[in-house]
Amino acid sequence: MGIVIPLEDKEKKSAGLDNLLSLIGPDLQRVNQLILQRTGSDVTTIPEVANHLISAGGKRLRPMLVLATAGMCGYEGDGHIKFAAGIEFMHTATLLHDDVVDESDMRRGKIAARMLWGNETCVLVGDFLLGHAFKMMVEPGVLSCLSVVSTAAAVIAEGEILQLNAAKDTQTTEDAYMAVIRSKTAELFAAAAEVGPMLSGRSKADEAACRSYGMNLGIAFQLIDDALDYGGQSSKLGKNVGDDFREGKITLPVVLAFRRGSETEREFWRRTLEKGEINDGDVEAACALMKKHDAIKDTVERASHYGAIARDALEIFPASPWKSALLEVVDFCVERAY
Repeated sequence: MGIVIPLEDKEKKSAGLDNLLSLIGPDLQRVNQLILQRTGSDVTTIPEVANHLISAGGKRLRPMLVLATAGMCGYEGDGHIKFAAGIEFMHTATLLHDDVVDESDMRRGKIAARMLWGNETCVLVGDFLLGHAFKMMVEPGVLSCLSVVSTAAAVIAEGEILQLNAAKDTQTTEDAYMAVIRSKTAELFAAAAEVGPMLSGRSKADEAACRSYGMNLGIAFQLIDDALDYGGQSSKLGKNVGDDFREGKITLPVVLAFRRGSETEREFWRRTLEKGEINDGDVEAACALMKKHDAIKDTVERASHYGAIARDALEIFPASPWKSALLEVVDFCVERAY
């Protein structure tokens, strides 16, 4: 059972990334080539594991933000290529580590790397990618950008631990959960967006605006992912609907449904998420409780709110194709079809 929430009017076309891709196409191709070059190693297992995940696709949203904000700010060098590739390496490393922690079976519609090579190998390949990420990002010689990205790496690790501490804890508050996704997901979006104006030598105000855009975009992106786990389609999610539920993850829809429910309903969440006692039909029952208490609907509304903040953050920049494309990215993230 899934809960389908209409995220846009029927008359409105689905938001996409076409305009952004038309602007960054050549640079994104260079990023992809650099990614493939830097995954090479004499230890054959390393490129096998890395390419298993990288070749599965993914939207490349984070490197796109580096390229797009650099373009919007008039950057003319090539440092953005290395920062974009490095940030994608960081993201890939966190996915490898996440799948081990979460014991996930699928990633981006494919069997998770840990199921093929084992947890130990995936953790170490993730470490390899992190090392090469920073090696690439040192090369442009822009210490301020490197400082932003290295800080993000530490914050992401903190977010992972916060999420681990909150796992299976139905008493988690909305504030506590938002702190997790700010650190775990949104921080890398923020760093990616901030690098562009920093490379371009723009003002602190421009840097702060791009960072705010990235941070709020990342929050919106994660909230929609939370909603999709209970109302999406496996083919579009790259994982099974209800995986967060089966893994005992406390996401915003769960927080809302738990707090709005009766004591009997709260006991359902304690049994399934805290104790891990999941029976046939429990995923459907969880979806029904989400629908009853508008948990999915309100999660989507919160995502729209953060998307609006992201859009407003860019209003200090003059009109341009770059700015328009970045605003469309917000629509894409919030209005992803089920």
